[in-house]
Formats: sequence, C-alpha cells, structure tokens
Amino acid sequence: MPQYVNSQITDSVTQVNTKVIGDTPATAMGNLMLATSQALAVSGQNLTTGQQQANVMWQAATVQGVNALLNTGEAVTGAVSGQIISRG
Repeated sequence: MPQYVNSQITDSVTQVNTKVIGDTPATAMGNLMLATSQALAVSGQNLTTGQQQANVMWQAATVQGVNALLNTGEAVTGAVSGQIISRG
C-alpha cells in the first residue's frame, strides 16, 4: 500500500532547498572577500613594521658612523684626507 506525503510538505522542503542553493554563491563571495580583506590588512601591518625596523637600523648605522668619525684622531683624519687629496 503506497504512502503519500502531503504536497504542502514537499513544497516546503523544495523551497528550503532552493533557498539554500540560492544563498551559496553569496556566502562564498562573502567568505572570499573577508579572507582577502584580512590578508590585505596583515600585509599592511607587516609593511609598517618593516619600515619601522628599517628606520631603527638606519638610525643605528648613522650613529655608528658619526661615532667612528668623532673617535678618529685628528692626525689619522689628516693623513687619510691627505691621501685622498693626493690621489685626486
């Protein structure tokens, strides 16, 4: 003896399935855009950190260079300057 399902139930299930299938592309695009925006934000933060670290390194190199120039005796500076001038 066959058992029949009420047509209202089959219509309801069909509508829910259609809605889920219709929502899938929008959900996928939302996930893609979210992942992309997070990746771009992290890359911007990494760029900023890299620039800050480079500035610290350049400042340290400048300080070391100035210290080397100031700690060099006048006689050595004069001798080296004379050699540079004579090679001209």
